[in-house]
Amino acid sequence: MLVSVLLAGCTRDKPATAATSRSTSFVQPVEVSPVSRRDLTEAINIVGSIAANETAQIRAEIAGQVRKILFSEGQKVVRGQILVKIDDSELVAQEAEASASFRLAELNLHRIENLEKTNLVSQADADTTRSEFQSSKAALALLRTRLAKTELRAPFDGVAGARSVSLGDYVTSSTATSSITTINDLSRLKIEFEVPERYLDKVKPGSIFNVQARSEGLPTVIAGEVYFVSAVIDRTTRSSEVKGYLTNPPEQVRPGMFANVELVLAVHKGVLTVPEGAILATSRGTLIIAVVEKKGVATADFVPVTIGLRARGLVEIEPVDKKRLKEGQSVVAAGVGALSVYQGAKIEPRPAQHDLLMGN
Repeated sequence: MLVSVLLAGCTRDKPATAATSRSTSFVQPVEVSPVSRRDLTEAINIVGSIAANETAQIRAEIAGQVRKILFSEGQKVVRGQILVKIDDSELVAQEAEASASFRLAELNLHRIENLEKTNLVSQADADTTRSEFQSSKAALALLRTRLAKTELRAPFDGVAGARSVSLGDYVTSSTATSSITTINDLSRLKIEFEVPERYLDKVKPGSIFNVQARSEGLPTVIAGEVYFVSAVIDRTTRSSEVKGYLTNPPEQVRPGMFANVELVLAVHKGVLTVPEGAILATSRGTLIIAVVEKKGVATADFVPVTIGLRARGLVEIEPVDKKRLKEGQSVVAAGVGALSVYQGAKIEPRPAQHDLLMGN
């Protein structure tokens, strides 16, 4: 009986030994990707509105009837070009009267100056004559200024918009009808957008951005550069206004369009990066599983790292021990939290699906 029990015990132990042997010989297949050094960009995506470089509404400064319209809607105009002529007949007559008064005052002044040399005129009469001369001169200048305002001119080179008046319309400086047209300078386009306050310390004149217009048929990306950051934060939106110029925008891009803006906040140059799926967060800290060769066999090496910027599916890393991880070394790129691996475990590296699609 004692021999039978011992034999039975030996028989029960054999299956356990075989299972242990199979466990130690198991090789875990893993997807790997190389550690790469690249520039990593921190950016935010916001919505902006495209605007003209300059926009001016042409309005009448004096009241009068429209006598001439010297531009066409959508026409390119140049600075100083006359767009609209307002009736000036009354001002012309007043200018002629003021001009005659000025000539008389000028002659009287010359006479007084000649008489002063011979002391034949009192100082009071001389002062009065000089005052009349200056008054008539100012009156003439005022009328000529008002006459000039009957010609509405383009303030800069641009494109004329739709006009809101016709010949014979009466315009004033205080009514809605005094808005004649709008001139837009399209020689350079800009974009306006709002940046949340938590990012403002990273935005400054010279910051770059990429714009993608929402209309079909436009280029995928249009580059640009920030030239203005408001010093005030809006209390309602907790954001600040930012403006930038677009670099060589195509003709199809027009003021008023909405666009998606990718604003670059920072660029980390030449940093080590791994896929986001390679990061393993544990109670001991952040780790990645590197692939090391030991006697021709691929094994797992758990390397502590510190992480930095995350962007476009990549994570900036810095190994605690720089000797344990180098550029180009393979790391487990996906599913690290669900793998049955441990330090020194045998693994079977396979290219990550993303790398296969990209041809790496």
